[in-house]
Amino acid sequence: MSDFLRTQLPTLDAGLSRTGNWWQARSPRERTMLAGVGIFLAAILLVYGVVKPIQGARAAALADIRTYETLNARIRAAGTLSAVKPPHRSGPPEVIVTESAGTFGVVLTTALVAGGVRASVADASYDSLVHWLADVTTTSDLRIRRVTLQRLGAPGHVSATVELAQ
Repeated sequence: MSDFLRTQLPTLDAGLSRTGNWWQARSPRERTMLAGVGIFLAAILLVYGVVKPIQGARAAALADIRTYETLNARIRAAGTLSAVKPPHRSGPPEVIVTESAGTFGVVLTTALVAGGVRASVADASYDSLVHWLADVTTTSDLRIRRVTLQRLGAPGHVSATVELAQ
């Protein structure tokens, strides 16, 4: 291979020869120090030229993933968009609350209070309860006055007391 270098790349061969002569002229102590500096510079180059940019790109990618997952969750939570408004419910508050709860599988007991109704839910999934409350407030004149939630032992299940009034 050295014949190839001499014939094809004479400048490279001359440079390698000068470098080899220079290296041989150094004392063993100088060679050790120069090798140490070379290893140190190679490590710095590896860390700041390869590892840090990869870590930065990974952190940015994870932040983007987190952002897009949050946006996706918000879009799914918003539900479907529809130009058709749900029918307006009318009648006594306890009838409105009971009919709406039935469509979401929420079982409740009602009691009349001044100006509205109090609904007690013993056990329901949190999602069903929130969708029921959203339905009641969008399809009727009832507004939520007070909500008391309590987490139950089963994951995602709550008990609630909700006061609604017009």
